Amino acid sequence: MPARKFADEEIVMGRWPGSVLFYEVQVANYDDRTHLYTVKYKDGTELQLKENDMRSLSSFRFRKSSSSSGSPSRRSGSRSRSGSRSRSPGRPAKHKRRSSSQSREPRNAKKNTTVEPDLIPLKLYENNTNRYNGEPDITEVNYSSLKILQHERIDSEIVHLHPRKEEKKMEKMYTEERIFETSKTVGRLCMKTKELEFGGRIGAFFMIFLMPATVFYLLLMCKQKDPRVLNFPPPLPAFDSLWETRVFGVFLLWFFLQALFYLLPIGKVVEGTPLLNGIRLEYRINGFYAFILTTVALGICLYFEMELYYLYNHFLQFAISATVFSIILSIYLYVRSLKSSEEELSPGGNSGNIIYDFFMGRELNPRIGSFDLKYFCELRPGLIGWVVINLAMLLTEMKVHHQSMPSLSMILVNSFQLLYVVDALWNEEAILTTMDITHDGLGFMLAFGDLVWVPFLYSLQAFYLVNHPYEVSWPTATAILTLNLLGYYIFRGANSQKNAFRRNPKDPKLAHLKVIPTATGKNLLASGWWGLVRHPNYLGDILMALAWSLPCGFNHILPYFYVIYFIGLLIHREARDERQCKKKYGIAWEKYCQRVPYRIFPYIY
Repeated sequence: MPARKFADEEIVMGRWPGSVLFYEVQVANYDDRTHLYTVKYKDGTELQLKENDMRSLSSFRFRKSSSSSGSPSRRSGSRSRSGSRSRSPGRPAKHKRRSSSQSREPRNAKKNTTVEPDLIPLKLYENNTNRYNGEPDITEVNYSSLKILQHERIDSEIVHLHPRKEEKKMEKMYTEERIFETSKTVGRLCMKTKELEFGGRIGAFFMIFLMPATVFYLLLMCKQKDPRVLNFPPPLPAFDSLWETRVFGVFLLWFFLQALFYLLPIGKVVEGTPLLNGIRLEYRINGFYAFILTTVALGICLYFEMELYYLYNHFLQFAISATVFSIILSIYLYVRSLKSSEEELSPGGNSGNIIYDFFMGRELNPRIGSFDLKYFCELRPGLIGWVVINLAMLLTEMKVHHQSMPSLSMILVNSFQLLYVVDALWNEEAILTTMDITHDGLGFMLAFGDLVWVPFLYSLQAFYLVNHPYEVSWPTATAILTLNLLGYYIFRGANSQKNAFRRNPKDPKLAHLKVIPTATGKNLLASGWWGLVRHPNYLGDILMALAWSLPCGFNHILPYFYVIYFIGLLIHREARDERQCKKKYGIAWEKYCQRVPYRIFPYIY
């Protein structure tokens, strides 16, 4: 085993990947297996570097050979001294061309002169949306056109690689505007997850049990005559009544029916955002067609008098079946991720801890052939299943209460949530730029969330109304409808604007919007919806969630669990986004915050 050259905590100069620039770094640790040093830059960035990309501080003052023939400036010939030589844009304005008398100075007069090269990268300038467009999440810029202008006047015996006084004035901006490596280089520098969410390893362990327990508790409470949340614990059903093989078979039939619809060669094929290795995966956009086919299948079932009351009567058993399936799927995903390459792992689920990685998802895009498991679970079985469950609750209400028409409250809940699902399927392509697809792996959190949490908890209002009907007057219904439409208008407007920037930043329709360019090549959208408040789509989500719960009345807080949960989720997301954006974009993010000071939750974090 080769001996390491640099010790822990030692201050050295490290090359920034993909460039020829060296920066002062501190050695954090050394990996004996990969022979890579983990180093920390002054701005907090941590990367892994090879030993030949690191230099001691003393090596940045070196002496050249006294032979004049060895000088790079001599080998470049007379062309470098021709009259066409003009001041480079990277050189400070005060460096003027030397006069002929200065050029004729004897060589020995320069022997001990210290000459400092100009190492000023081109500053990213602000552009309108005809050139660069984006927002705080993601917009790629091709860096093949960006060059670092280096002007080394090697006319002396000693070269001192140290910033000039003029450059020191730009030190803060200089740190932020490093030229970042290309996506392929980033892929090769894939590092372990260090910033853990949800309370880290211990929090992830408890979440694995808390999430299923929350679902079962709320479903049991909805069937009680007195569904007060503090009425704990609810009467537990017999253990043998919690599982039925037939129910599990029906769930599997539903899952694989949606998988069949997903594989149908209908709908366009689009590319997702670039992965760390530069590859763009292909996705077939046919979720809306799957919804139409599901509607036709349901119509056929109702025509042949197949009652959906069975779904209501075995609702808890269906939730348990979906939970068992999500656990099996999560175990399979974790085991297969052990054979995945580093470039295939998710940034947020590669901590090295089994429990945390099992919960968060270790592999970013698990696929069986062309079948993308995460993309499929995100919209198909759970989201479409949510609509089917709502319809089953509507028909069950009519059956149980002997009504010829569903109640106005049930109609409002079904209509609002149907609009939300249809909107998601119609704008299916927009999901390819969300954090779930681009950042989070498919583990227990997403598998359980997509297959259990969404269909069985998001339908909580409809399930509640079956056992606890509530009459809503027409004026009240009109006010609730207005609130939902307002929330939807904000939600759809903000998300559409964001997705339009991500997909086609040169769209002339977006030319009036302003952006703040960053050193990473991504831009922060600072006008339109995103110039009014940070994360305006979250505000739309909250208003819609409230409108879904209001038809249930105010007798119990149980139907408002989704509102409370959603506010907590959005607080977590907004705090995470603020923290990550501040670390990633630096000065550009501070400028954005100065321009857009308003937040949805201003006093929470």
